[in-house]
Amino acid sequence: MYGSDEINTYQSIMKKHTIAVVNGDGIGHEIVPAGLKVLSATAEKHGFELAIKAFPWGAGRYKETGMFMPENALDILKDYDAIYFGAVGLPEVDDTLPAMLYTFKVRTGFEQYVNYRPVKLLSGIESPLRYKSHADIDFVVIRENNEGEFVQNGKIIHPDSPYGLATDTSVFTRKGIERIAHYSFQLARKRSKKVTNVTKSNTLINSLAYWDRVIAEVAEEYPDVTYDKMYVDNASASFVLKPEVFDVILTTNMIGDILSDLGGAIMGSLGFGPSGNINPERKYPSMFEPIHGSAPDIAGKGIANPIGQIWSGALMLEHLGETEAAADIIKGIEATTASGLRTADIGGSASTEEITDKIIDSILVKNNA
Repeated sequence: MYGSDEINTYQSIMKKHTIAVVNGDGIGHEIVPAGLKVLSATAEKHGFELAIKAFPWGAGRYKETGMFMPENALDILKDYDAIYFGAVGLPEVDDTLPAMLYTFKVRTGFEQYVNYRPVKLLSGIESPLRYKSHADIDFVVIRENNEGEFVQNGKIIHPDSPYGLATDTSVFTRKGIERIAHYSFQLARKRSKKVTNVTKSNTLINSLAYWDRVIAEVAEEYPDVTYDKMYVDNASASFVLKPEVFDVILTTNMIGDILSDLGGAIMGSLGFGPSGNINPERKYPSMFEPIHGSAPDIAGKGIANPIGQIWSGALMLEHLGETEAAADIIKGIEATTASGLRTADIGGSASTEEITDKIIDSILVKNNA
């Protein structure tokens, strides 16, 4: 037993991480609390504190105020260690607005230029790719997150006239390409030492040819990492036919957005997919969220798959330096999927709460073993 002085000393030296929490909309109000439950149990086990502050931002707020978040939202968030985010969007709100008025604002404002999306077949889950094993599906999609096709650099001119015109212009800078390339090669050194640049430079002969050129220059600085280039049409087929050829995929904003959803599909459900929007230099907080949307059609039913959200929490802890705690959550997820417990999206009948509690039980049982 600790004496009172020892307890006070322990509490004073306990590491603390400040986390801004945004449930968002739809199932965000169910899966984020589930994720926080897992994070809280894991933090207690590993002896650190998570100081949580919730912000009621999203499409629901937009309906009431005309804004997804306050004008000074980035100032409010900038001193937090990380942002734990659910999903944003409602059917009655224009679906072009969530990205423009929330997601892209945070990603760009905080220079979260890395979008990190693991693709891994979990224990006990059968992939739709019936001939592929768990060893075949284990790679990471690294998506450039601040430039490329999603910079919203365009306009619509005379939309109702016969000569109406609409443009969206991609933006690729040397700095933007170099920093995402260095991140990818450094990550590959920690994995299987292979980077695949997924591109479409045979038709986008300026923007993506430049992307390829700069990445190839960076590749020369990592002679220990195998580097190859693959066009996105071939890569899409390879996700289905031979996913085992991938380790670290390096790609653009739009291509990465699409391919990582395909990655979620070959895992068995988009509900499994986690992601991190990362500022590697830690100048700003990074934001962690599942890859799926707000799914308002199943909101409030208690059946949403919380694993993508919970796994995103593990990525957050890893980013914060709590690597053992992060690994514990992954083990808890794998033990849960291996047990046969499934939510409806993967053909089961378990509730959000049942999956969450099983993951927590798996984490704590390992602690007591």
